[in-house]
Amino acid sequence: MTRTSQPTLADIRKWPATVNVGQAAQALGCSKSHLHERIKQGNSPVKTIPFGTRHVVITADLVRVLSGEEQGAA
Repeated sequence: MTRTSQPTLADIRKWPATVNVGQAAQALGCSKSHLHERIKQGNSPVKTIPFGTRHVVITADLVRVLSGEEQGAA
């Protein structure tokens, strides 16, 4: 099984406005299931938007978190 490398902050800044939870989890260095659980509990480190039965992560907020900027996700 080939493991995909963690994207750099420069890579993430080129991503679309929103990304799926799996892609965001990879950038954060956690599992997709862990991030899904945090979203479900309402304590995700990144802002998400409900999209039907799933959520998408706002890329700008992902960049904010990975840059170490002020917290503010809800």
